[in-house]
Amino acid sequence: MKVKVVIYKASDGTYWCRTEHEVYGATLNGCGESVEEAKEDMNTCLEEAKEDYEETHATLPKEICFEYCYDLQSFFDYFSFLNVSEIARRSGINPSLMRQYVSGNKTAGEKTYSKLSACITNITHELQAASFR
Repeated sequence: MKVKVVIYKASDGTYWCRTEHEVYGATLNGCGESVEEAKEDMNTCLEEAKEDYEETHATLPKEICFEYCYDLQSFFDYFSFLNVSEIARRSGINPSLMRQYVSGNKTAGEKTYSKLSACITNITHELQAASFR
């Protein structure tokens, strides 16, 4: 079963994960100094919720698979190997403005997120089609 997880950077600089729907009878949350730490905390929370659920229910639902939805700051924290300026160029976004989005100094709108989503989808397809000899 796929469960959407929203990942975002909070005003105090920490990263948070939260499920949009209940999993094993609870909404799950994770927190950390990085997206990776927040995801690890979320997985710990999932295991604890699963154990609690098993104690009171005869059968478990299907295995849980997380589908992540990032804000810009958390996306570039987790995928730090991506070059922000190059992603901006490929997306048709001013690189200076993009860096302001990533730093949290400005907030990107829906149109910007659409451009970035299309760019990342294109990069994904290019990587899937690539191979080494």
